Amino acid sequence: MYNILDQQLQFLPGVGPSRALTLAADLDIHTVRDLLYHFPYRYIDRSAIYTVSQLSEAAMPGEEGGAPMPYVQLRGRITDVWEDGVGRSHRLEANFTDATGSIRLVWFAGISYLKKSLRKDIDYLLLGKPTVFNLAYSITHPELEPIKSEGVPAQLLGLHPVYHTTERMKRQNLNSRFIEKLIVEVFRQLGTQRVADPLPDELRLQHNLIPLHDALRRIHLPANMQEVPMAQYRLKFEELFFLQLSILSFARKRNGKYRGFVFSKVGEKFRRFYGEVLPFQLTEAQKRVMQEIRNDLVGGQQMNRLLQGDVGSGKTVVALMTMLLAIDNGFQTCIMAPTEILAEQHYATISRMLAPLDVSIALLTGIVKGRRRTAILNELKSGELKVIIGTHALLEDSVEFSNLGCAIIDEQHRFGVEQRSKLWRKNINPPHILVMTATPIPRTLAMTVYGDLDVSIIDQLPPGRKPIKTVHLYEERHEHLEQLIRREVAAGHQAYVVYPLIKESEKTDLRDLEQGFETLCATFPDLRIGTLHGKMKDQDKADIMQMFITRQLDILVCTTVIEVGVDVPNASVMAVINADRFGLAQLHQLRGRVGRGAEQSYCVLVTRYNIADNTRRRMEIMVSTTDGFVIAEEDLKLRGPGDIEGTQQSGLFLNLKAANLVRDNAILETAREAATHILDSDPERNLPQNAALWQRLRELHDTSVDWSSIS
Repeated sequence: MYNILDQQLQFLPGVGPSRALTLAADLDIHTVRDLLYHFPYRYIDRSAIYTVSQLSEAAMPGEEGGAPMPYVQLRGRITDVWEDGVGRSHRLEANFTDATGSIRLVWFAGISYLKKSLRKDIDYLLLGKPTVFNLAYSITHPELEPIKSEGVPAQLLGLHPVYHTTERMKRQNLNSRFIEKLIVEVFRQLGTQRVADPLPDELRLQHNLIPLHDALRRIHLPANMQEVPMAQYRLKFEELFFLQLSILSFARKRNGKYRGFVFSKVGEKFRRFYGEVLPFQLTEAQKRVMQEIRNDLVGGQQMNRLLQGDVGSGKTVVALMTMLLAIDNGFQTCIMAPTEILAEQHYATISRMLAPLDVSIALLTGIVKGRRRTAILNELKSGELKVIIGTHALLEDSVEFSNLGCAIIDEQHRFGVEQRSKLWRKNINPPHILVMTATPIPRTLAMTVYGDLDVSIIDQLPPGRKPIKTVHLYEERHEHLEQLIRREVAAGHQAYVVYPLIKESEKTDLRDLEQGFETLCATFPDLRIGTLHGKMKDQDKADIMQMFITRQLDILVCTTVIEVGVDVPNASVMAVINADRFGLAQLHQLRGRVGRGAEQSYCVLVTRYNIADNTRRRMEIMVSTTDGFVIAEEDLKLRGPGDIEGTQQSGLFLNLKAANLVRDNAILETAREAATHILDSDPERNLPQNAALWQRLRELHDTSVDWSSIS
C-alpha cells in the first residue's frame, strides 16, 4: 500500500530535484519521513504585529546599552532595493516601510532569487530580529510572506516552529518558514490518514504515550505550548526505545548464536603467577573483575566484556591473568594496542612478568621486519607461540593463529568495529573478547555505545599512591613551572612537556613543539631533553621512549603520542602547554602518565589568561577531581555524546533527533526496561501486536553486517 512517508521529498510542491539535493546534503532529509523527524528547536509566537515606530521606542542594544531585541513581526511594503559591497561583503539591501517609519533589510545569501522575487506593489508580513548599527535598526535575513491588503491570514499568526537551516539552504530560500510550509502540506496530503504507530497499544498505555501521529502534529504545528511536552516525551521515548531494543537484540543474538571456548581449569601457570610471581596484592576491585571474567570463560558462551578502569587502576594485570587462563587451557592469546609505543610498553611489562613461567611471547608491529617477522608468523601458525602483542599489524592477512582462544583489545575506542572484526574472524570459532579502556564511559553512554557488552569496572586504585596535584597556570607565570621542573629533576625525577601541535599553524598563535623544545633547552642547558611526536619514524620513536624509560632523558617534549598507556613510574611532572586545545578526556589521560610511583606527582595545565568560559570550566574540573568517571560525566555534559571518544567508532548511530543522553537519562532507563520486556515476552518476534514494532526495527537497521559477536 502507498505510504506518503516513503515518498521522495522532491515530489512535494515547491521542492524539486535541486532543492531536494540540498536538503539531503545539508540536513540528511531524503523522504517525507525524514522531514517529519526534523524537529523544530524552538517556537515563535507570531500573534502580535508591531510597527516600525514601536521598535524605536524600545531601548536600543549595543551603543545605547539596551538588551538585544527578540524576534518581531512587521507589516509593510518594500519601497527600495539595491546591491552594495563586493566579495564577502556583497549584499542585497532594501527599505521596508509602514505607516510609521522605515527599517533597513539586509541579505548576504540568496541574492539572485530575492532580486527576482521581491516586489514593491504588495504587502508583506515580515519576521526577523532587529539589531542596531550607527543608531539605526536593521534586520538581516528576515522572513517575508506576501499577504493581501485586506488582512493577514490566520494561519500566519499564532505559534510557529523554528527549524535549523544552513547557509547553502538560505541561498536557495530554503528557510525555516519553507520547512514549516512543507510540513503543513504533508499533513494536508495525509488528510484523515494517520501516521502508522510502531508501538503497540499496551506499551503506549503503560507509559502514557500519545499516538505517533498526534506527537508529530503537536511537535511541528502545536496549537499552544501546552501541547509540546507530551509530544517531546513520546518522540524521545520512541527514539531511545528503538536504540535500546537494537542493542539488546544484538546481545541476545550473540549469546544465542556464538558458543564460546570453555576454559575449564585454573592451571599451573595461573596459580604460580598469582602465588609466586605477582609482586603485590590485587585490590578488591581487581579480584571482583577477575571473578566476573572467570565466570564468562567457563559459561560456554563467547565472552564479550568491557573492562573500564581509571588510569593506573591495574587493568594490565587483569588482562595478563586472563591470558594465563587461556594458555593453561591450551589456547593462544593476543593483545592489540592502538600505537606502537603502547604495544612495546605492554610487551616489556608482560614479558618481564611472564619470564619465570616459561611462556613464549612475541611483539609484532610495523617495525618488525624480515626473518624475525617470518619466524613469528610461523610460530604463531604452528601454535608454538602462545602470546602475541601487537598493533594493527595483527589484522593483516598473513597473521594466522593455530587456536586463538582470547583476544584482548586495549583502548578499544581507537579501533573501528570492522577492524576488530578482522581479529576474531581469524578463528573458525570466535575467541573470547576482552576490551579495555582507561577512558571512563558515563553510564548513559555505556548503555548505548557499549550496551551489548557486559561491563566490569575497576573502581579502586592500588594502595600507596598519592593523588596527583593539578594546577591551572597562566602562561604569563611560566617561571613557576620552570621552578617545579627544576626541583623535581634535582630530586631524581623526570617531566613530560606536552604541546598540541607539531608545525606552526597559520590560523593560530600556538607555540609548536620545536619552538618549545628550543626554549626549554635555553632554560635548562644542563638537563637532557628529547622530543617525541607522531611524524617521527617508528624506530626513532621507540629509541626516544626507551631513553626516557631508562632515565637517559630528564624532560620529554612531546605531543599526545604519549597520551595512552605509557608507564614511566619515575616521571612526576606533566605540563600541558595550551591546555585549552585539549578536551577533558585527553587531559585526564595525559595526567595519568604521572603519579604511577609512590612519590608526589604534579600536573600543570598552562593556558592564556583570556580563555572561553567553557574552557575555564574544563580547567576547574581537572583541578577539582582526579576521578575519571566524574570527569567523563562532566565531559558528556559539556560536549554532548556525539563528541565523546568512541561513539563514532561504535557502529551505533548516536545522531539522536529528539532525545539527549544527558538530560533524558530517566527516559533512557524507562525505555531500556520496556525494550527488555518486549524481548522477554516476544522472543520469537511473532506476536501480531508487535508486528509494526519489529518492522520498524528492521527499517532502522541500515547495515546488513553482523557485528553482534565482536563487541
